[in-house]
Amino acid sequence: MKKPLYLTLIVILSGCFGYKELPVEYDYSYKGRFNKYKSYDFIVSNTLLGSDTTLVKSSIAQHMKFLGYKRKKNKPDLLLNYAVFYDSLKFRGYDQPDINDWMKSRDRDLDYNQLKFNLDQGTLLIQVFDRKQNSSIWQGYATDEYSKLNFDNYQEVRNAVKSILNKYQFFADGFIEEQKKRAQLAN
Repeated sequence: MKKPLYLTLIVILSGCFGYKELPVEYDYSYKGRFNKYKSYDFIVSNTLLGSDTTLVKSSIAQHMKFLGYKRKKNKPDLLLNYAVFYDSLKFRGYDQPDINDWMKSRDRDLDYNQLKFNLDQGTLLIQVFDRKQNSSIWQGYATDEYSKLNFDNYQEVRNAVKSILNKYQFFADGFIEEQKKRAQLAN
């Protein structure tokens, strides 16, 4: 009788602490060299109108580390920026193939089919820039449930950042191979 009770309790608690992916949109540049980047840094620190951005920045850094990127102050491959928009706004995005499908062909001559979005209050935007190209190569954004986001709550901020960056699914160049070598040496 105790086993089902413990199992039920574990399932309930895991739901409380679990990750809930929020709806996200993203756009990317056909000039992005997504399999060639190793390092990143942040552009200028943002201010969230009276809120501390430490949780957003540390959540982004944690996710980039998970993907194998090294934070590098001098000439990183990628520059990251993030912002929270407290007012509704009109935003230009693009109707594009799924980025993973595009990576198979890497057709750089595709057209950008513009879309206009009405983004609600509380949109969190994360942008990735190629430093050498001096241009944006990827941006992810979402508004659903973000207007209620408490930027002082680690779990909520981490969930929002993770939902967006899960759409940027590229490990750092050489990271997977490095992990395989480490695993072989450990055995």
